[in-house]
Amino acid sequence: MISKRASRFTSFIVMDVMAKAEELERKGENVIHMEVGEPDFPTPKVIIKAAQEALLNNKTRYTHALGLLELRQAICDFYHKEYRVNITPDRVMISTGTSPALLFTMLAILDHGDEVIISNPRYPCYQNFILATGGKVKEVKTFPEEGFQYRPKDIKKKLSPRTKAILINSPSNPTGIVMTKDQLQNVAQFHRQYIISDEIYHGLVYQGRAHSILEFTNKAFVINGFSKLYAMTGWRLGYCIFPKEFSNVMQRIHQNFMISANNYIQWAGIAALTKAKKDVAKMITIYDERRRYMLSRLRDMGFVIHVEPTGAFYVFADARRFCKDSYKEAFRITEEVKVGVSPGIDFGSGGEGFLRFSYANSLENIKEGLNRLERYLLKYF
Repeated sequence: MISKRASRFTSFIVMDVMAKAEELERKGENVIHMEVGEPDFPTPKVIIKAAQEALLNNKTRYTHALGLLELRQAICDFYHKEYRVNITPDRVMISTGTSPALLFTMLAILDHGDEVIISNPRYPCYQNFILATGGKVKEVKTFPEEGFQYRPKDIKKKLSPRTKAILINSPSNPTGIVMTKDQLQNVAQFHRQYIISDEIYHGLVYQGRAHSILEFTNKAFVINGFSKLYAMTGWRLGYCIFPKEFSNVMQRIHQNFMISANNYIQWAGIAALTKAKKDVAKMITIYDERRRYMLSRLRDMGFVIHVEPTGAFYVFADARRFCKDSYKEAFRITEEVKVGVSPGIDFGSGGEGFLRFSYANSLENIKEGLNRLERYLLKYF
């Protein structure tokens, strides 16, 4: 019999859209994928070479539960260089992707019935990590004209003695919005709660720079990894930076549930941090070209962009002029004109009427996909 807890897990609708797109492709259809948040670039060769060398050197055994000391030190060095924050390796845990890191963070801080504040809209899987560990979700409504950012007064209204953490994500999925220094400080002021900061899209910023929550508070758990910035989604390599007092418990949790992340892949992570800067710079230049093109085309079609996204690789476009049911509309677009898009409702009720477009695809494909979408809109609207 399925547990009540598992029955409460919500679907990740974008994956359902992708499944429909793949079904169409098996039938011979040409589908343009703008639903998936996955880099279309190959992993840089310098990273692949490091993994190959590690395999040849028999780097195939367990590592320390927190991860290779060399990789943890490289992450400390990276955060010091990028954000001028001081971290020690005993505050870093290497994981098989960022999802386990987020799950283990919830396990470390939540007792049954404890609360975590999350925004609406937000990345759709967050609530399931909270539910899986016995926690409760406390939603805070955010507004498109403010870039879907928290208002401190609205956070205060949701606080209770059971509130353990506030979850933030910058650059954001689904919006691509980068939190400003002031916005991060507004969240960091709630010093009685932990701040869980999903920084997986850090580095993918096209104007200014992203700030880490660690610049403003030490009472934070930072979730980050290699999937997005280094085009390493299938490598499954992430990490968590946590307050020093959690070192032993994070080690015990990881020992029990994962033992350790893959040894040779951790050596690839070191290469990513220390040798792939030029490769990353090239990808960022291309992403930015795609971003600017997509924004221009979507605006010309009549979509509303309330705050221009300057990070990640998403545009969260207001489609309320065209649709009220983003779920039905996304599947209709996918099936009718063979363009995969993500429905805003996937990211919470606050996303209804929006569609998320990913520009993690070639400019040629993006142009073709938007041409198809334009014909679709002219036909029906």
